[in-house]
Amino acid sequence: MNTKLLLNAQVINEGTSFKGHIFIQNEIIEKILLETDDYSALISEGTEITDLSGYHILPGVIDIHVHFREPGLTQKGNIFSESRSAVAGGVTSALEMPNTNPPTLTEKELDEKLAIAEKSSFVNYGFYIGVSQNNLEDVLNVNPEKACGIKLFLGSSTGNMLIDDEQILEKLFAKARLPIVVHAEDEQRILENTERIKSEYGENPPISVHPIIRDVQACYQSTKKAVELAKKYNTRLHIAHLTTAKELEFFSTAPLSEKRITSEVCAHHLWFTADDYERLGTKIKCNPSIKTAENREALRNAVNSGLIDIIATDHAPHTAEEKGQSYFKVPSGIPLVQHNLQALLELVHQDVFSLKTVVEKTAHNPAKMFSFEKRGFIREGYFADLAVIDMNNPQTVDSTNIFYHCGWSPFEGYTFNSKIICTFVNGNLVFKNFTTPQFNFSKAYQL
Repeated sequence: MNTKLLLNAQVINEGTSFKGHIFIQNEIIEKILLETDDYSALISEGTEITDLSGYHILPGVIDIHVHFREPGLTQKGNIFSESRSAVAGGVTSALEMPNTNPPTLTEKELDEKLAIAEKSSFVNYGFYIGVSQNNLEDVLNVNPEKACGIKLFLGSSTGNMLIDDEQILEKLFAKARLPIVVHAEDEQRILENTERIKSEYGENPPISVHPIIRDVQACYQSTKKAVELAKKYNTRLHIAHLTTAKELEFFSTAPLSEKRITSEVCAHHLWFTADDYERLGTKIKCNPSIKTAENREALRNAVNSGLIDIIATDHAPHTAEEKGQSYFKVPSGIPLVQHNLQALLELVHQDVFSLKTVVEKTAHNPAKMFSFEKRGFIREGYFADLAVIDMNNPQTVDSTNIFYHCGWSPFEGYTFNSKIICTFVNGNLVFKNFTTPQFNFSKAYQL
């Protein structure tokens, strides 16, 4: 019997905060006690006791939007390296996107990814199936136990899987049995903006044109189209990585259980603004683009109001060499899964969000949205997926503590005021960083 007792931590869960103890037996939280409760009867020979005085315990982050790059793009990252980075960031579960090489378009390709993850993932895992111009029947008939959702690209991005065929879209929204997660940018608008920029700057414009090419209107038009289709067919729709104030009109503050249309924002769109292109250049080129401070402020407010349901990362690593190319050649995407929680904790320090809101948007709501059984909350009988943090332990991001395979981060040189101390996945201590970072690979599960 594998038993652990975590003592004297500040527990943040379901809108409450209390000091207490957590008793873990094998993979499960068996007991949650208040600070004043007697826990002596729980201790037996072999019980691992850890005093977490001064630390906070949160439900582990469930990141519903990552690109771990395997198979076929492993020069950028792989399931082992990127899930390892994830646990260093307090992530305990992740849902991976289909634009790998080959793209994940069939059950066979899902099976291949599941087999890789079973052997090499530090975090619990799930995979989306992608839509292409010629795999609609595969998508509509996929075994729902093998795919967590359907990824639809209405705008081109890395691993171009753009769908602009109206017949495919109508049939998909009418018959999909799984949630449709949409990358919403209007391709025609992007192409028109691109031609205008090329006529002005030629083939090597400055990175500052990115939010002009992939502008507010491109996002708005595409989100509007997806929402209209979802309302027409009562489809379960999730709009990924919102970037604009204008799109917020399509969403409501109703309880998550009542929503058929939900939304997500990513950490980089809550942190950076268009002003940061001058400092960070192509390192923060991503799709949809990082936009103005006014849009960022609207997104932050929407997280607090409930218009936005989930905070994810869109973790998308590329090599430093790839990111060093000129504007039209450089791929879009940012490695973020390791630093998402730290960035959000920094916004807690800045009074942008509360800890309770961070937990709701990164753990509770993802678990609710995908009906993950016994995950996303700190409850007795639930899997012990936990992140332990020190809210007042500064850590500077540098090459010695970046674990992405690509080896870089847009946060390099920044000192966060909080630090991830350790991460438990299914009751196992997979990452600890009390003094020096240490990893322990253990069994993760398909979600």
